[in-house]
Amino acid sequence: MTYCVAMNLADGLVFVSDSRTNAGVDHIATFRKLYRFGIPGERLIVLQTAGNLATSQAVVSLLRHRLTGEGIHLNNVPTLFAAARLVGETMREVVAHDSAPGTGPEIDMTSSFLIGGQIAGEEPELYNLYPQGNFICATTDTPYFQIGESKYGKPILDRALSYTTSLDLAMRCALISFDSTIRSNLSVGMPLDLMVYRKDSLELPAGHRITEGDPYFEAIREQWCSNLRHLLKELPTAPTFYLD
Repeated sequence: MTYCVAMNLADGLVFVSDSRTNAGVDHIATFRKLYRFGIPGERLIVLQTAGNLATSQAVVSLLRHRLTGEGIHLNNVPTLFAAARLVGETMREVVAHDSAPGTGPEIDMTSSFLIGGQIAGEEPELYNLYPQGNFICATTDTPYFQIGESKYGKPILDRALSYTTSLDLAMRCALISFDSTIRSNLSVGMPLDLMVYRKDSLELPAGHRITEGDPYFEAIREQWCSNLRHLLKELPTAPTFYLD
């Protein structure tokens, strides 16, 4: 399983992905699910993946291979909308190629993608690409998307995040969302890949990998847990008839 979250906020973009994959309890591995494309000063495009690992890796490999070709690729598409369409078309191409005759219907070849970034002259955008290849765009009302094992971290994002949330606070919110997911689902795990992009910088951030035992991540997850326990004790005492 996978958990990825991406945010398109007033000040920029935040991306966080886990890196655990599993094909049963005895086959757990680490694979990167956050990929960066772009040209410094001109464009940044970030992909996050969930679903069939072979499909998502093939899609990313094809997108990279075609960067030097004559046709449309991620380094020359005019908009993020066009980038999302290109990723969707590439995924359908991979699925059609790999769905050989005799492949059982129980094998799901599809993947989901989050596609975000900025191209010079355009506003930053974020898209959620469905396994069927169609997609939706984040808005000021709904400034974030999740793919994969999303249910454990969603309540935190819904309560704490808005379009005007600062990048620093949004990053902390995302990491707490991951902490809650990791605690509740063993199929999501460390390390985490984090990337923060400031609007209009048109830089290609290197990103940061958060490994097990990372001092900052351990500090905020412990403080979050401790404060929750403290807040629970501070809530008003229930009326006696609640306990009857």
